[in-house]
Amino acid sequence: MNDALPALQGMTERMIVRKEGPLGWIVFNQPARHNAMSVDMWEALPRIVEAYEADPEIRVIIITGAGDRAFVSGADISQFGERRGTMEAVKEYNAIADHANDRLQACSKPVIAMIRGFCIGGGLGIALGADIRVCAEDAQFAVPAAKLGLGYRFSGIKRLADIVGPSFAAEIFYTARRFNAREAEVMGLVNRVVPVDRLEAATRELASVIAENAPMTVQSVKLIIRNIHADPDARDLDACARAVENCFASEDYKEGRTAFMEKRKPRFQGR
Repeated sequence: MNDALPALQGMTERMIVRKEGPLGWIVFNQPARHNAMSVDMWEALPRIVEAYEADPEIRVIIITGAGDRAFVSGADISQFGERRGTMEAVKEYNAIADHANDRLQACSKPVIAMIRGFCIGGGLGIALGADIRVCAEDAQFAVPAAKLGLGYRFSGIKRLADIVGPSFAAEIFYTARRFNAREAEVMGLVNRVVPVDRLEAATRELASVIAENAPMTVQSVKLIIRNIHADPDARDLDACARAVENCFASEDYKEGRTAFMEKRKPRFQGR
């Protein structure tokens, strides 16, 4: 059940990948540093997403942090001198992190963030790349840029504002304080808050429900939602229309109708 994907083994020990039936897990594995993102972790993330996206057995991707202290606490500051010490180095680092975040957000399959403990700065950015966020009651969220004098770019602020709205986005950035799980739920930053001892079970239950549904339908909805939030000039409405047409032309649509008439659970194949 915990076998790592062979194609991704050896990439970095700071990222754990495993398949469990239709679920693909991505675990940020640097608990001694509260799962702070190192460069090798940023570089591995898009490759893992692409491998799961290409795997027909995977229906849902779950991202989470190792240990019980953090989802991701931000960037690994131990690398700042080497990887972010000059303007050129900062640009290179940002390009690597941007690619990882963009690839996660662009994944055609549903992504769930399972959040416990600290979800700070770049960690919150990663969580925002998921479609659904489930957190434990001990989760804490923050973007501390204003306490560090950091500039935050348009894409990162827009991603947050698209989810919580401009007023809450302003409060998060202006105050740079930590928000608890219940505050995050009120903002719409997370979909649900569950007890710590129920976090994994609740996330698995949600992921399993999604995994049993028609993959092409789920992916068409994700595509359309992504286009809703895109700039009007960048929307690919033709692709959205094709995705819907493909659902109606699929074997899964036939299976869904047949299963309904036969009063049984459908067995969708994603084609």
